[in-house]
Amino acid sequence: MGYACPVCDDPQVDARHLANHLAFTAILGDDGHEAWLDEHAPDWAEEGEAELAERVREFAEEDEYPQVFEDTTGGRSDRESGRSGELFESEGHDHSGHDHGHAHDQELPSQADVEMDEDTQAVLEEARELTKEMLAESEADEPDDEDEN
Repeated sequence: MGYACPVCDDPQVDARHLANHLAFTAILGDDGHEAWLDEHAPDWAEEGEAELAERVREFAEEDEYPQVFEDTTGGRSDRESGRSGELFESEGHDHSGHDHGHAHDQELPSQADVEMDEDTQAVLEEARELTKEMLAESEADEPDDEDEN
């Protein structure tokens, strides 16, 4: 089951996704989605996701879709854990004096164990190097505590 967008008929897995679809599409400049929200959910831009979901649900056509979306979360729900923040290897990396507010013992998504070809490995290695450079530059730009006194 899911909801069809009342403007463009795109399938959405639930009312929350429908609300986000409508709002993001309107914010990105689609006049049709914005006009629909203005008419059916005045002050939509001031509401949170849950409130907007409740309002748009009543206007959306509920339908059955063969497969609305594939599971890209590895079986974890949005509410089970926060975003891990992991980009590459999780063991032994340095937070450079700040905490991301997450643990590093989380299971990797099922897609993480896919074999990579040489091009993909090269792209990831370049991304790692660029990230290291960016973090080093960011650290160099931060004033030392001693300089502030």
